[in-house]
Amino acid sequence: MQHQWKSFKRVPAQDSSFRLNWKKISLTSASLDELKTDALLEPDWIKWAKALQAISQTGLHFTKDRFDRERYVTIGEIAAEILAKHSNLKKHEYLDLFKDEVGYATPKVDVRAAIFQKNKILLVEELLDDRRWTLPGGWADVNESPSESIRRETFEESGFEVDVKKIIAVYDRTSHGHTPHYPFHVYKIFFLCEITGGAARSSIETGRIEFFPEDGLPELSRGRITEQQVAMCFEHFRKPSLPTEFD
Repeated sequence: MQHQWKSFKRVPAQDSSFRLNWKKISLTSASLDELKTDALLEPDWIKWAKALQAISQTGLHFTKDRFDRERYVTIGEIAAEILAKHSNLKKHEYLDLFKDEVGYATPKVDVRAAIFQKNKILLVEELLDDRRWTLPGGWADVNESPSESIRRETFEESGFEVDVKKIIAVYDRTSHGHTPHYPFHVYKIFFLCEITGGAARSSIETGRIEFFPEDGLPELSRGRITEQQVAMCFEHFRKPSLPTEFD
């Protein structure tokens, strides 16, 4: 993925704030050379903006004082200004994005399935990310357990029914080189799964569904999965007794 928020869009979820297709957002703070180094990690200005947005959202949820409400609204506007300064979205577009985020601010949860067949891993083609490839998955939904979420996402995106065998890893998305960066904090949960039924089929979000060897991966959708994470999934497939990784 380039240094643009190329397809800053939602993946399936009931969360109303992700029902829109994300606009294309071009970062202005990093060159391609910088992105080859530590700049793949989340820039400080995004961390500051997310922290301010969380303070604003949580404060508005708890405060009863009208003057404090004004202060928390202002903090949210500052967060939107920071994000707008470094992208091609306007301040009011970020405020529209954040307006449905209410209550105590917590990380969103993304789930991904690692499914193997004949020593190859299942990947799906993301139509909205220039047909780059990823593990099947997406946002966890309300009123679903983690295993229910990944079974649903896998079936929706690949057509396969799966049984969940173990949690491979729980990662903070900001610490693992994903681009584009999001204005929300995200945890990623990787599951080792086995196919129990169904058949490969495309969806409104995915094109081809194929199995790939570890040394023959296609171009990945780095907003969703990285080469290092695919390698981790292969390692846990070969050694299922490995402990769950985290952070």
